[in-house]
Amino acid sequence: MLSLYHDAATPVHTVPAGAKLLVLAVTGTALFFVPSILWLAVALALVLGLYALARIPWRTTARQVLALIPVLALIMFAQILFTDRETALLVGERLLTLVLLANLVTLTTRTTAMIETIERALTPLKPLGVRPDRVGLLIAMTIRFIPVIRAQADLVRSAQRARGIERSTVFLIPLLIRTLRMADGVGEALDARGLD
Repeated sequence: MLSLYHDAATPVHTVPAGAKLLVLAVTGTALFFVPSILWLAVALALVLGLYALARIPWRTTARQVLALIPVLALIMFAQILFTDRETALLVGERLLTLVLLANLVTLTTRTTAMIETIERALTPLKPLGVRPDRVGLLIAMTIRFIPVIRAQADLVRSAQRARGIERSTVFLIPLLIRTLRMADGVGEALDARGLD
C-alpha cells in the first residue's frame, strides 16, 4: 500500500479521495461476507480491470502480486492445516483482492489528498479531544518513514553480508538501534518547531 503515486489522466484518478476511501472500506467489509470462490474471483477480476482502466503498468501490478505471494501462501497453508482447502482459497482471494484494491487507491490518489480527507473526516471528533491535524501529521510521517526504515534495513543487511553473515535475526538489533536514533532526531526536530 506504499506504492508511489502513478500520475495519469484516467477516470479512476479523477474520483475524489474520500469516495475512494469509502469504496475501499465498504468493499473490504463486503468481501468477508462473500462465501463463493467464483464471486470472489469476479471481484478480483474487477479490481484488475480497474488497474487497466487506471493505466497502471502491468509490471507494477505484477510486482505487487509477487510481493504478496509469500504472505498469502503462509496464510493459506495455515488455513489448510486448520480448516480446509476451500476456506484457504476463499481467504487467499479475499486478501489478494483487498490488498490490490487498497494499493490501487494509493497508486491513483495523492498522499496529500488522502491526508486532507482523513483530517476532514476527523474534524467532528474535535470536541472529544481528537486533533485532526496531528493525525494527519502522524499518517504523513508514517508513509514517509516506512521507505526510510526499509532503506536502513537494506544497509544493515548489506553490512552483515560484507561481514559474511547471511540471513540472521541479529540484523533486527542494529536496525532497531538505527530506527530509535532516527526517531530521537525527528522528535527533537519536531520539539524545536513547537510540536509537542
